[in-house]
Amino acid sequence: MIKLFKNFTKRDVFIIILITTLVILSVFFDLRLPEYMSEITRIITTKVTDIKEIFKPGIHMLLCAIASTSSTIFTGYLSSLLSANFSKNIRRKIFSKVESFGLAEIKKFSTSSLITRTTNDVTQIEMLLSMGLLLIIKSPVMAIWALLKIVGKSADLSLITAIGVVIIVCTNTFIIKKVTPRFEKMQKLTDRLNGVTRENLTGIRVIRAFNAEKFQNNRFSQVNEDLTGTQLANQKTFALMSPIMSFVMHFQQLAIYFVGAHLILKLGLFDKINMFSNMVVFSSYGMQVIISFLMLTFIFMIVPRANVSAKRINEILDEKNSITPGNFDGETKDKGIVEFKNVSFKYPDAEEYILKDISFKVNRGETIAFIGSTGSGKSTLINLVPRLYDVTDGEVLIDGVNVKDYDSKALNYKISYVSQKPFMFAASIKDNVAYGRAKKKPSSDKIKEAIRIAQADEFVEKMDKKYDSFIARGGTNISGGQKQRLSIARAIAKDPEIYVFDDAFSALDFKTDARLRKELKNYTKNATIMIVAQRIGTIINADKIVVLDKGKCVGVGTHKELMKKCSVYKEIALSQLSKEELENA
Repeated sequence: MIKLFKNFTKRDVFIIILITTLVILSVFFDLRLPEYMSEITRIITTKVTDIKEIFKPGIHMLLCAIASTSSTIFTGYLSSLLSANFSKNIRRKIFSKVESFGLAEIKKFSTSSLITRTTNDVTQIEMLLSMGLLLIIKSPVMAIWALLKIVGKSADLSLITAIGVVIIVCTNTFIIKKVTPRFEKMQKLTDRLNGVTRENLTGIRVIRAFNAEKFQNNRFSQVNEDLTGTQLANQKTFALMSPIMSFVMHFQQLAIYFVGAHLILKLGLFDKINMFSNMVVFSSYGMQVIISFLMLTFIFMIVPRANVSAKRINEILDEKNSITPGNFDGETKDKGIVEFKNVSFKYPDAEEYILKDISFKVNRGETIAFIGSTGSGKSTLINLVPRLYDVTDGEVLIDGVNVKDYDSKALNYKISYVSQKPFMFAASIKDNVAYGRAKKKPSSDKIKEAIRIAQADEFVEKMDKKYDSFIARGGTNISGGQKQRLSIARAIAKDPEIYVFDDAFSALDFKTDARLRKELKNYTKNATIMIVAQRIGTIINADKIVVLDKGKCVGVGTHKELMKKCSVYKEIALSQLSKEELENA
């Protein structure tokens, strides 16, 4: 947790110092009250008292109470300000860190866990700062100061207070040892609960289609019961604190007066007055000590869980990125040249290579396609170009420069990437197409042109608000083919040097696919196009076709060349089209 608190800014440190100062002042005023009570007791018991004689210490007591209350209120405001700012900064750092992750790091932390760490775990830290910081400072200061006030006044009464403190410390130590492991389990169970809930909401169509509601309910109930059971176990353990604290508090008061009464009987008149005054002081300060430990008890309920949350947050912040950007700004003489030199790749912690010794080169204005059976490594290969993963061996060059040397923004400026699963943001069609940072922000005309080339204008023009029509998150209010076309339009609007399409035409019918590729070819004459496809019809006119089989390149050439010399390609082609169709292509 201390490591996480190193993220405090100078302003945060100043607020903490101010809070500490105000807390010490508040404790000072609180501990002055018993002294004034003792003074009033002496005045009352030593002589016939005029009401005016107790007026002065009474006013002092009132001023001390007002000062203590004012300090506490202002401290509460400052601690709330501190916690809100700190949690905001930590959430921003977590979000920025996750955005910098490569796919390897994203897969290491599940989506549900990342959400929990950004929300629930940060909230635990915020609670500790807002509610606990005041008590963390105040409790030990008040306990130690109060003990110093009473030590030496009476050995018997001091022993009573010491016994109460030992009982409380032992109880708190026992409870902390019991609950700390459960808090770690609770956060992991919260991850699982979020994961099951997210999966249920995402896959609601499949669940309903297969009548699996009962199965999903059982899964959710199991995780929910595990989390509830762990929470109940913790609450039952914490429930021991209240009766033990009440017992110690009342027993201490009773013991002080019981022992004090026996001591008074053995003393003279003057000593009796002093002993009675000491009993009042011990009773007040003893109560302050117990209250201090009661406040610490509340801290012991928050700190263990916050400590677990801090560790989980630090796991994200300390995670080393497998992909580190270079410094090259992207300015080159050559444009749109992509070259693979003896590239091999295997996933982190995997033993077998997914790609082995892949080499090819594609120049500006050319279209290169990748085809192969499922699991042959097509998508993995294409993901190496925008550097979603780094190669294990070999080099990927863009415009003659290794992609590892590029600044991440400079590399992304050169590439438009359309993934297998197109994603739409909760925004208008216009904003979705113009999404992201290009060197030049696309104009309205450019957006419309991109939508037209992507063959999306036919359904966009029919929508109520046309280009300003709202798209739900994930594109749930449009079809799969419509999402693909808008994703392609987003890539076109960016005007990059290199277009990367990872099976981005799979949801389109043959007619739309053909029109789109024709328009795209005319529009991107000066750009490089890289296409992963399953359909021969999509890539048949490509300048180069790379055939993959079990991670190896088994053929490179045009459609006609591969039909003659590559048996794997020929087998795929004949499984989709007849000989006549292939010959006339």
